Amino acid sequence: MNIPQIRLESRFAKIGLETVNAKLRIEQPKADLSIQQPKAELTIQTTPGKLTIDQTKAREDVDLKHISKRIEEAAGQGYQDVLSGIARRIQQGDEQMRIENGGNPLTSQPKKNSEGEPHQFNIGFIPSHFSVKLDYQPADVKIDVKRNAPIIETKANKPVMDYQAGEVKVELKERNQLTIDFVSIDRKI
Repeated sequence: MNIPQIRLESRFAKIGLETVNAKLRIEQPKADLSIQQPKAELTIQTTPGKLTIDQTKAREDVDLKHISKRIEEAAGQGYQDVLSGIARRIQQGDEQMRIENGGNPLTSQPKKNSEGEPHQFNIGFIPSHFSVKLDYQPADVKIDVKRNAPIIETKANKPVMDYQAGEVKVELKERNQLTIDFVSIDRKI
C-alpha cells in the first residue's frame, strides 16, 4: 500500500559577507629643534706690576756720582775748607801773637800743616746696607665674565594620520528555497 507522502525540501538563504579591514596609519614627525649657544664674553684687564729700583745711593758709595752731585759736594767741601782754613789761620795767628807764653809755634805749625790728620778706617761695606731702594707695586688683574644663556627654539609637529574606513559588503549568495513534492498521490479531481 502506498501512503501518499508530501516531501518538503527547504534550503536556507545564504548570506555572503566580505569584510575590508579599516586601515589607520599614524606618523609622528620629529619636532623641529634649534639650539644655539652664544659664546661667553670674557674681559681681562691687566695693570702690569711696577718695580722701581733706585740705586743712586749705591752708585754714590762706589764713587760713581752724577756730575751735578759732584759739583754740589765739591762746592760744599770747598766752603767747609775755606771756613776751617780761616779758623786755623786765626788760631795759629793767636798762637804766634802769644809767643811769649811758651812753646815753639814757628816750628810746630809748619810740621802740623804739612802732615795733616791721620786717616782712620773701620770696617766698611761698599755699597752700604740698604743703599739700593726697591719699590714694587703688584699687578692688578680684573676678570669679567658674562655668561650667555642658550637660545632654544622648538616647534612641535602634529601627527600625520591616514585613515581608510573599513567596510562590510553583504550579499545574498543563495536564496532560500522550499520544494514541495508529492509522492504516491493520485491526482484525481
